[in-house]
Amino acid sequence: MFQLREVSKSFGGQLLFSGISWQIQGRDRVGLVGDNGTGKSTLLKILAGLESLDSGQIQQTRESTLGYLPQDCLVYNGRSLHAEVRAAREDLLTMEATIRQLELEIAGGDQITLRRYASLQEEFRQKGGYELDAEIGRVLAGLGFAEEDWQKDCGQFSGGWQMRIALARLLLIKPNLLLLDEPTNHLDLPAREWLETYLLEYPYSVLIVSHDRHFLDRVTNRTVEIWNGALHDFNGNYSAYLIARKQRIESLRAAKAKQDQEIEKIESFIARFRAKADKAALVQSRIKQLDKIVRIELPVATKSVAFTFPTPPKAGRQVMELSGIRHGYDALTVLDAIDLVIERGERIALVGANGAGKSTLMRIVSGVELPQAGTRIEGHNLQLAYFAQNQAETLNMKNSVLEEITAAAPFSMVPKIRNILGSFLFRGDDVYKQVSVLSGGERNRLALAILLLRPANLLLLDEPTNHLDMASKEVLLEALQHYTGTLLFVSHDRYFVDALSSRVVEINHGKILSCPGHYGDFIRFKQSIGDLSHSEERVEQRQSKVEKKDETFAQNDHSVRKDEKRELRKRQREIETIEGRITQLEQELSLLEEKMSDPQIAGDHNQLAPLSAEHLQSARELEELYARWEELGLT
Repeated sequence: MFQLREVSKSFGGQLLFSGISWQIQGRDRVGLVGDNGTGKSTLLKILAGLESLDSGQIQQTRESTLGYLPQDCLVYNGRSLHAEVRAAREDLLTMEATIRQLELEIAGGDQITLRRYASLQEEFRQKGGYELDAEIGRVLAGLGFAEEDWQKDCGQFSGGWQMRIALARLLLIKPNLLLLDEPTNHLDLPAREWLETYLLEYPYSVLIVSHDRHFLDRVTNRTVEIWNGALHDFNGNYSAYLIARKQRIESLRAAKAKQDQEIEKIESFIARFRAKADKAALVQSRIKQLDKIVRIELPVATKSVAFTFPTPPKAGRQVMELSGIRHGYDALTVLDAIDLVIERGERIALVGANGAGKSTLMRIVSGVELPQAGTRIEGHNLQLAYFAQNQAETLNMKNSVLEEITAAAPFSMVPKIRNILGSFLFRGDDVYKQVSVLSGGERNRLALAILLLRPANLLLLDEPTNHLDMASKEVLLEALQHYTGTLLFVSHDRYFVDALSSRVVEINHGKILSCPGHYGDFIRFKQSIGDLSHSEERVEQRQSKVEKKDETFAQNDHSVRKDEKRELRKRQREIETIEGRITQLEQELSLLEEKMSDPQIAGDHNQLAPLSAEHLQSARELEELYARWEELGLT
């Protein structure tokens, strides 16, 4: 459908792509990965026609269409949200207007007009014209817009919501190839989950750049890595790619070691006999042999944040208690009668829709903001550190990196500053860079480094992974997993939340709901009490659930008891069937993983590809079966 042929591109004096040929087929779900600066966003812009090529060409079928979501979106204003999103389907709106005009003209009974009217109506139906407003409602609800937002002028929405408007327009157009550059930026967890489900059902191809590992694992079935000016294709999602990439690098290392030995022998022969006239022909032969060798290159080891948190001072059993907290702004109440006790050693994830009050609660816990009502009680020997969502913005832009961290450091930590900066990738002359020239990720790393200067037994982290790449997120996650103090954090990264949380606290309409475990446990708990607000199916199921409940109450007592017995037997049979299939799938997955780890298979793309696809399909089926099994057990 879309094909690159011998494409080359340089940017800022750096060669990004050198003669790459690659294609995207129908219904591909491709995750585009690579180190920062390798050209991921540039490749999307090339496909979108926004960047020119140095050489080569892009080919696509005549009927193909393309939609591009950049990291920085246009600002929409002057129209209501509903009108702006509806305007994305200009083709349908034009057709609708023509149909309305023809309705006025057919009163005379002209057969040509009638035939045109009937033909246009059918085309309108086939293109989804009659379902357009329903689809708009589904997409806007899925992306987190309330129905009362529909008539607001788009100019009233902030940058993050502007990105959602752009995404909604793209999803309604349904191009043959969706190019999404960090689509989950500014999306809360419910909206991310809805988008995952939407893209899984999307009828065409998707190419995604994202630092959200869970999102890539859920959505993609193919991973393409940009490295050394070329594209390296892997079957499977991001986790499957990591396994295959590690095996590929190990094979390359072995091959390079063998090649290095051969080169060393040839060079040794040349050096030994170069001066001997009777060996001149042999020496020239070896030189030509050496020139023909294509040197094997290994991927450069990914630089990432590597650090450990200082050992925190011991705190009391109860680290913090909030009682009857009420807070808001002007007439808006954000938190209402909040009670929260934080115990020593807990790792609490704060979740909720954007604007629900997560950052407000974090500021109150930190003491930065005083509540309008209620009490905040600190536990024994509390020493907290607070990383705000805009922490990087508090840095002095005129200072150098070294000056900024030195100004914040206690006297005892000054000798260790260079080591701390080194562990956050500020090495050599990097420490003399002015803060103003740093990227968003570099500023976040510097702000985190400053946080390390003082040991704390309560860490408050509000979106600490913003602007961090995948590798840096992994190392931050590992450091937090080994942190022995208490943690309260906000993150919209599902993988990060699942791997770190021991309790999930949701803020919704000013109230909080607490659930032990990780985010998956929280979703299952919400579903068990009939709340689909965090479910990926919440938009589609809300109405049908209400209707089902109404029908249940309408039955008489005898019918209810009879139906309940029948349903119980049916449920028990389904549970037994699911348990049998789960056992079978777990055995199959274990065998597949053994095969995939075999070095001979791992190095053979033709053997590995079908195994990876089968593993992905079985893993998804297993996840669905476990969800259904738990649902039946809770019913």
